Amino acid sequence: FDLWSGDGYVWMIESAGVTDVNDNSYLPDEIYLAQNYPNPFNPTTKIRFTIPASGTRDRVLVQLKVYDILGNYIETLIDENKSVGIYEVEFRVKNQLIASGVLFLQLLAGNTIKTKKMLLLN
Repeated sequence: FDLWSGDGYVWMIESAGVTDVNDNSYLPDEIYLAQNYPNPFNPTTKIRFTIPASGTRDRVLVQLKVYDILGNYIETLIDENKSVGIYEVEFRVKNQLIASGVLFLQLLAGNTIKTKKMLLLN
C-alpha cells in the first residue's frame, strides 16, 4: 500500500487496479472527486474518488464518465454499485482520434454529480 496525502484526504492506495479501503479510520464522510494525476497526461492518468456511507444503504450506483470539450461522450470508466470507500481507477486513451485538449471527468454517485477538467496532450 502507498499513502498519499492531498486535497484534505489521506489516500491508501493499492498499487494495482481499483482499490476499496474498508479501514474505518479512513472512511470518507462526503463524495469527493480528486484532480486526476498526472494532469496534463498522455496516454494514461489516475483518478481517485471517495464514496461515503449513504444513510441506510450499503451501496450506491456510481458512474464515472469522460466527455470531450463539446460534451460528446468518450468512455465510461465505472458503472456499478460501490460500497463506502476510497477508490482509484486508471483512464487510458484508447482511441487515437481523441484530439489534444480539455476533457471532462464526471462522477455521478447517488444524487451527487462532481466534474473535473483534465488536459490531454497528444
